[in-house]
Amino acid sequence: MFIADAFAQSSAATPGGDLMAFLPMILIFVVFYFLLIRPQQKKAKEHRTMLAALQKGDEVVTAGGLVGRVTKLTDQYAAVEIAPSVEINVQRAAIQQLLPKGTIKAL
Repeated sequence: MFIADAFAQSSAATPGGDLMAFLPMILIFVVFYFLLIRPQQKKAKEHRTMLAALQKGDEVVTAGGLVGRVTKLTDQYAAVEIAPSVEINVQRAAIQQLLPKGTIKAL
């Protein structure tokens, strides 16, 4: 009596309605790709090329923060001299940064 019945209205078919429903999700993916995924892939590629170009005598910083000079290289490991007569073996992937020549003497 006091409440009117509610009936569903038929909506007119809009062209591209399905695409418009997914457009916000597509835009979010594009933004994530350019702001998060692509820069991370670029940084990983630069790190791989730096590790591939690593040579004996290069001065490096490990992931643990140790600074030293590469004395021996194998496929998986590198021997790094961190002090006179003190060598440690680290995984190549643990080498974080390649330093310019002469950096160790400046420290």
